[in-house]
Amino acid sequence: MKQFLSQNRQFLLYCVIGMSGTTLDFSIYSVLIKNRLLDYQMANAIGYGSGTLLSFVLNAWFNFRVRDRITQRLLCFFGVALLGWSISAWLLHQLIGNWHLNPYASKLATLMVVMLVQYNLNRWLSFRKSNN
Repeated sequence: MKQFLSQNRQFLLYCVIGMSGTTLDFSIYSVLIKNRLLDYQMANAIGYGSGTLLSFVLNAWFNFRVRDRITQRLLCFFGVALLGWSISAWLLHQLIGNWHLNPYASKLATLMVVMLVQYNLNRWLSFRKSNN
């Protein structure tokens, strides 16, 4: 078990940090939907952006431990997040817009797909160690 944790530390920490970003995302989304302040796509965009910013800060500081090129890394991270958000928006459109499923369950269903895509892209693009 210790070896598994050691070998997968970065991914596991990414998941834990992702849960905090996802919690913020889902909380904002839920409040906006429940109070009928915005439609599900706008609520998704606002929640997603908030969770993404929190995830970037925590991943840069605690997980990947990078302190250089922060602006470039943030832009890259948000570029990856834009792809993830696009996947999320498309899936929500299918699940809610076309299939009329529950908006909360639909949002939860999109999270696993997006997490796997974003982890691999962020590890490779956003948080790659500098050659400097």
